[in-house]
Amino acid sequence: MKILVDHADINAIKKMYEYYPVDGVTTNPSILKKAGRNPFDVLSEIRAFIGSEAELHAQVISKDAQGMIKEAYKMREVLGENTFIKIPVIPEGLKAIKALAKEGVNITGTAIYNQMQGFLAGKAGAKYVAPYVNRIDNLGANGIQVAKDIHDMLKNASLETEILAASFKNSQQVLELAKYGVGASTIAPDVIENLIKVDAARCAVDVFVKDFEALCGENKTMNNL
Repeated sequence: MKILVDHADINAIKKMYEYYPVDGVTTNPSILKKAGRNPFDVLSEIRAFIGSEAELHAQVISKDAQGMIKEAYKMREVLGENTFIKIPVIPEGLKAIKALAKEGVNITGTAIYNQMQGFLAGKAGAKYVAPYVNRIDNLGANGIQVAKDIHDMLKNASLETEILAASFKNSQQVLELAKYGVGASTIAPDVIENLIKVDAARCAVDVFVKDFEALCGENKTMNNL
């Protein structure tokens, strides 16, 4: 499973890249609002850091297909061809996805709350579809199950579209989808950190250090014996 950083703060992104095996960055208009700067400045800064080959996902704002298409080409022009254009899966969005996919534009179908949204976006040519796991839960449905269902529907139809699961509240949700074999998840930095935040592991490390120092002396490591 690919892991992408769901954030726009360059310092947070750099930290994730320093410590974790992440594969790219996703943003949305709400995340960009928190950055408080011109969106293209923020996205260009991210692109410069992660490189031209890494995945960068950014969302259109227009509500009509023609506007979405124009935004998509402008975003690709500024941010590079390996930018995934996030398009909400509404009727106008599906129209835009069909047109852009025919031209080879990388599309991520977003704002997905049910199975058929994900499936239709895949049939329209989206490379990724992004079900909102926790938001679906908050509506009284089962976000994990919706993501699994979309995954199965796409595979059963022999579509190459992958799941890019989004809107996670905790690491258990990520684990469930990783075990199921979904293609990718986009995760906020705090949830990424919680994926391996295990008190027992930290305690084990402390015991190992204590035992080694008892044998070899205080502050000794394998580097200064």
